[in-house]
Amino acid sequence: MKPALAIAALFAALLVAVVVGLTVFVGNPFATAPPYALRPNDAQTLALGAQVYERNCAACHGAQLQGQPNWQQRDAQGRLPAPPHDASGHTWHHADEVLFRITKFGVAKAAGLTSYDSAMPIYDGVLTDQEIVAALSWIKSRWPSDIRAKHDSLNQATAQRR
Repeated sequence: MKPALAIAALFAALLVAVVVGLTVFVGNPFATAPPYALRPNDAQTLALGAQVYERNCAACHGAQLQGQPNWQQRDAQGRLPAPPHDASGHTWHHADEVLFRITKFGVAKAAGLTSYDSAMPIYDGVLTDQEIVAALSWIKSRWPSDIRAKHDSLNQATAQRR
């Protein structure tokens, strides 16, 4: 074998080993984030998210993400009030995809229920996917770093189960 060909073969084998190693230990280096992945560190996304949240979410969930009083107790109509989206609530207990699906399609469809009476509007056809991701990203950007880290871990665990 000619020396130049041997070097090229060695280089190709090394490149394959690096890509396989990265994929095994870090994840697919060529994979893109799913379209519902939140982007709490992207300034442009957060600017849009603040506007979308103010127009569509703050009236129920609060300007400070505080939710409605007694959010864990059903009201006279049998509905649960709007939960807080801050660290005291349960929003961060749900992976990005679940939060996206609840916002876009409603609780019943997102949870695979035949019915669920909720005051939460369905935003499919009202907000774009980009606007939904932006609003959810803005919410996440307001969480303390430890809560954000827990949410990131939840997303990673959810992705690994796929």
